Amino acid sequence: MKFTIAAAVAATLLASTAIPAAAAEVELRLAHWLPPTHPVQALGIEPWIESIKQASEGRIDVTIFPASQLGAAPDHYDMARDGIADISYVNPGYQAGRFPIYSLAEIPFHATNAKSGAKALHEWYAPIAETEMADVKFCLINPHDPGTLHSKEPIKVPEDIRGKNIRPAHATMARFISQLGGASVQVPAPEAREAITKGTADAMTFPWNSIYIFGIDQATKYHLDMPFYLSSQMLLLNKATYEGMSEENRKVIDDHCTADWSEKFSIGWADNEYSGRQKMIDSSEHTLYKPTDEEVQLWREASKPLIEAWRADVTAKGADPDAIYESYVEALKRNDAFYE
Repeated sequence: MKFTIAAAVAATLLASTAIPAAAAEVELRLAHWLPPTHPVQALGIEPWIESIKQASEGRIDVTIFPASQLGAAPDHYDMARDGIADISYVNPGYQAGRFPIYSLAEIPFHATNAKSGAKALHEWYAPIAETEMADVKFCLINPHDPGTLHSKEPIKVPEDIRGKNIRPAHATMARFISQLGGASVQVPAPEAREAITKGTADAMTFPWNSIYIFGIDQATKYHLDMPFYLSSQMLLLNKATYEGMSEENRKVIDDHCTADWSEKFSIGWADNEYSGRQKMIDSSEHTLYKPTDEEVQLWREASKPLIEAWRADVTAKGADPDAIYESYVEALKRNDAFYE
């Protein structure tokens, strides 16, 4: 009995003097504006964070702040710049005119998918981000599966936009709606449901399954069945946070801010969004309209002024729109993601 007690005491003393598990060297805050149940968190952000933890052998830890806890959706770029968050999930299109070069990615009928399309966008934009987004560290791009128009009444051709109030995905889509005689109701995705259910908006541009994710499926019953446009989000880092890391830790981050990671990060969400289309096909409550070839051409012709407006905006910034556009199309073609 004495031996047992002595052994227990010794074990207790040993436990009390044991070295605790080492805390992470770097504690990062990642902010986004989506609900924590959104597939971007489960299928993109969380696997990315876990890979960083593994690659850094626990030296880097990341805490997620979802649902606009640290700031509103349009503020996330400035949050990364100012250090309110170390990493922010940013939709550049929420700030009209601020990133004119990147807005090319928002023009309809260019990228056909969000997987290899994400890789193409990263390859194209990474060198441009060094100047257009110079006050943050660009990491990766996360477009959604091509979205389309979802409405209370059928929308089949561009003329059907006239006189309607529409929630656009971003500033470029807002410009398109205005060109077609509609009015834009500009709210970020988390506020879209309120706009449509309260009658502020008649229709919206959204990816397929987000209609279900944000609870809008009871308000929008008609859907234009074609890959229309992308909304491309980004992960951006605070520069001081990144530059303050050790060389070893910076390399881990660099290895997770690549074109391959943009694709990997985007696959799960892309598949999830596309699944919403089949849900609607299988539902008796929803009507999908597939435009004829002639009607698709009407939409494509209607979108051409967006390219000319983009060229003017880029020229005003002192950049070469022809070279930038050519490099964008080349990246999409190289990755089999160009809308022919």
